[in-house]
Amino acid sequence: MAASDQDTKSERPEAGAVACLSESALRKRLAEEVSRADRHGTPLSCLVVTIGNLEELLREHGSDLYEETLLYIARALGSQVRDFDRIGMPADGELLLLLPGADGPRGEIVARRALQRLRTIKVESDGERHPLSVSVGLAAWREGLDGAELLELARAAGRRDIGNGGGLASSSPPALGRPPGPA
Repeated sequence: MAASDQDTKSERPEAGAVACLSESALRKRLAEEVSRADRHGTPLSCLVVTIGNLEELLREHGSDLYEETLLYIARALGSQVRDFDRIGMPADGELLLLLPGADGPRGEIVARRALQRLRTIKVESDGERHPLSVSVGLAAWREGLDGAELLELARAAGRRDIGNGGGLASSSPPALGRPPGPA
């Protein structure tokens, strides 16, 4: 199994262009951003990106290629965010994009851009190319939430959409990507 990128843009991610934070550094940064949002009343969103078919990569090629692929995906996502946004790995097979200053609608814009970018990356297994199995959960901070709760809301939103083949889901109704009901 191998991963390939079908993005034809010349703006390929450069090695080391995006710092992918460790779990502990990411949790610290998340706590800082929640505290800042609470103090100043600024918006904050986070996206949890779960890559479902990376387990095949781990099984067939071991942990080195698995980690290298996650870092490549983080760099690819880095081209879709601002310099002060942060990307990290809170758990195996998932990435967190921390978006200070982004409310829910702005977070959705980033999430849709990230999904579009990730759909250009293919995973090859047994001689066949397959798109990444991607789920993105979006959660916007609101007063009273701590970092762990915000992260769990984004994870829960992402889990809601996994059964539908992946895509984008929000932590608050209506679910993103679905047209609103009749008025």
